Amino acid sequence: MKIALAQINPVVGDIKGNFKKIVEFINTAKYQKADLVVFPELATVGYPPKDFLFMQDFLEANEKYINEIVLPATYQIGVILGTVRQDTEGNLYNSAFFIYDGKIVEVFDKTLLPNYDVFDEKRYFKPAQIRKVASFKGIKLGVNICEDIWKDYVFEPSVDYSVDVLEEQFKLKPDIFINISASPYYLSKQNMRVEMIEKKIKKYAIPFVYVNQVGANDELIFDGASFVVNEEGKRVVQLKAFEEDIKVFDIDELKNLRKLPEIKEDISWLYNALVLGVRDYCKKSGFKKAVVGLSGGIDSAVVCAIAVEALGKENVLAVSMPSRYSSEGSKSDARILADNLEIEFRVIPIEPVFKSYLSVFNGDNNVIGDLAEENIQARIRGNYLMFISNREGHIVLTTGNKSELAMGYCTLYGDMSGSLAVIADVPKTMVYELARYINREKEIIPTSIIEKAPSAELRPNQKDEDSLPPYKILDEILKMYIEENKSTKEIVEKGYDEKLVKDVINKVNRVEYKRKQAAPGLKVTTKAFGTGRRMPIVHNFKL
Repeated sequence: MKIALAQINPVVGDIKGNFKKIVEFINTAKYQKADLVVFPELATVGYPPKDFLFMQDFLEANEKYINEIVLPATYQIGVILGTVRQDTEGNLYNSAFFIYDGKIVEVFDKTLLPNYDVFDEKRYFKPAQIRKVASFKGIKLGVNICEDIWKDYVFEPSVDYSVDVLEEQFKLKPDIFINISASPYYLSKQNMRVEMIEKKIKKYAIPFVYVNQVGANDELIFDGASFVVNEEGKRVVQLKAFEEDIKVFDIDELKNLRKLPEIKEDISWLYNALVLGVRDYCKKSGFKKAVVGLSGGIDSAVVCAIAVEALGKENVLAVSMPSRYSSEGSKSDARILADNLEIEFRVIPIEPVFKSYLSVFNGDNNVIGDLAEENIQARIRGNYLMFISNREGHIVLTTGNKSELAMGYCTLYGDMSGSLAVIADVPKTMVYELARYINREKEIIPTSIIEKAPSAELRPNQKDEDSLPPYKILDEILKMYIEENKSTKEIVEKGYDEKLVKDVINKVNRVEYKRKQAAPGLKVTTKAFGTGRRMPIVHNFKL
């Protein structure tokens, strides 16, 4: 039997568009002589649909298109389709429909409903009460959905999965496992998936098909990278990462296929994830063009290069907004970068407006040099970019990194102004890795940008390390605290100064009010400042 893996990029809520794409992939699978085509989790509505699931119109539209569009398209081909199901009592299920010859032959509901980090499925869905297999052309299919295979591999305090879905399905003697997923990406996630499934299949000794959604929805990025592991626990079929793909394999030939080389999940994966995140956020929101404030620093340089890769050089505008404190090097570096990227570049000094503020609040343009004067420069720049956005229809991409956002080293309504925070989940040290990757073939980001000491240039001779610990040290502390949930004691035991650790953690906790007002940031680590990290704004906890 030939099985097609249909790795598609659905848009949340674009039910008509999603069904059109699904039928196109079904027809492609037919053309390639597939007997069965497998789609990702919730492919009909996009993942995560969130509170659309509470809207009856949404649910009825989904059901209508299944009946009127998908069922007629399944003549002489089997389809496993991720969708939402509503029972007669109004309960919702995250389901996989097995459809053949215009009929829904079997329904598989998701058993394990994740309710941690960015996941909130218990809010919407009921879990399956029984495990099933379905027979098709003499083959027993053990179909399961995303989290159903993650038992013993999710290390969250709230997770206690009592049901072992694969174990229960295996007792029903399937010939193959098929998992449909919408599994968000973070760096190293793909290798984790492959290792997990290879280990499980060495126990069960039957093939495993893993079909993952691709694309980006809001802050979440889905890498696709679907694959097949044969009965010997070897990955023998692999689909592309970060783009739509379809591939057909013959279940009878799996044992004869060579084991594929181990995936090298390096900085290129992070780069491609961010490119996809920007491209889909803009495309799915209806934006064709973006504007970036180009300071001459490393962060805005990396964001600008990513935007060009995602949207095309003709659709990215870079704006330099120098002040009296901007160095000549930063101004020239910004121009050189724009030239290297071949994008439109404008210079709009903020000095006239800055002088007006000084005149209003200080009198006679006197300089006090306090935080208010530093922040107003960032806010003038933010207003410039928003003016361009309103007048010319560009989306504003913010350029702050995770290290700055963690410490509150950013200005509300200033450099935080915008619709998408591209590198908000990328630590500063990793920003430099991205810059070097962007320059892998030729110098795009000037070396001078990479080598100079980071500075906000809001006062004379300002350097980031005047206010922050060295980024190499800061990023390690932040990773342990935010992503690994380590205590102060555990971090100090790693060799870090206790006073510094407490100061960093207290600052992270204190500036939650800023992050709550920030643009959504693309998630690329295990724990981002977004829906997966729910901290109070008002509190008085201090170390």
